[in-house]
Amino acid sequence: MAEYAGVSEATVSRVLNESPDVASSTRDAVLSALDVCGIQRPRPFRRERAALIGLVVPDLQNPIFSAFAEALCGLLNKRGLIPVLCTRTADGVSEAHYIEMLLDQNIGGIVFVGASYADAGPEHGRVLRERKVPMVLLNAADENQGVPQVRVDDAHSAEQALNHLSALGHERIGMVLGPFGHVPSARKLAGYAAFCSRRGIAPDDWRRMVAHALFTMEGGATALPRLLAEGVTAVVCASDALALGVVRGARRQGLRVPADLSVVGFDDSPFMVATDPPLTTARQPIQAMATAVVASLAEQINGHAVANDLMMFDTELIVRSSTTRHIVG
Repeated sequence: MAEYAGVSEATVSRVLNESPDVASSTRDAVLSALDVCGIQRPRPFRRERAALIGLVVPDLQNPIFSAFAEALCGLLNKRGLIPVLCTRTADGVSEAHYIEMLLDQNIGGIVFVGASYADAGPEHGRVLRERKVPMVLLNAADENQGVPQVRVDDAHSAEQALNHLSALGHERIGMVLGPFGHVPSARKLAGYAAFCSRRGIAPDDWRRMVAHALFTMEGGATALPRLLAEGVTAVVCASDALALGVVRGARRQGLRVPADLSVVGFDDSPFMVATDPPLTTARQPIQAMATAVVASLAEQINGHAVANDLMMFDTELIVRSSTTRHIVG
């Protein structure tokens, strides 16, 4: 156990004997090791809440949500915390239903992945805050104040993809984003606006090269014709599903990807290396982000205030075969 916590056996003994001359970070490491090893904490440090942690995700059809859920489950288990997967279903089970069930279990904490407690409505949000339930938002879909958040830098990610396409000679670059009001999409749009501003492209011009759609392949395919009418030769998408839909839509129009249209996705979901063509996409650092989420949650469970924490991560553009140089004429 001492080795797991990264401390000496003497330090473990001091924590077990409730010695006051132990740094809080060291004490937390030892207490977490106790949980993992199945050893009961000293009475003053025992949790009042259950060790159940709710993982609330919009769906599991999007591979990125499944990837985050898998990473979070592994890390929570290592801390002796038990993940409970909660996902919206076609028969109407929503975030609100799950929050009610989790509160009935005196839940130890909740992680919202690609969603937020705001989706469940103001009443449930009020109850969560009043009960001081530890919460972390991972790539939250809307704005939230006073709740720890872990997210990628969406604006920088968009500019990274746009710079890549610009370097390949593309001048008319479109964007397919998620629905209006989806905050990560709005941040990507801000990156797009900044990119266009630096190149002297007027807002009235670049706004015509932006489309909003549901995060599905059909959403991407349906959005593409209007962008093609604006003369785009490349498209940056807010998800891999949208990007694959754009590829499908291009083929419906008799276009080749990437010879006639370059396409960039977002997430680097599993199997994007095996699509036709393999997709250029922005990779989220899933393991690093999940580690930050669990660390923040553990801090809250151990009584430390981290209400205004924001941890932001950069994406990595993975260049594959769906983008190529634009040749004029």
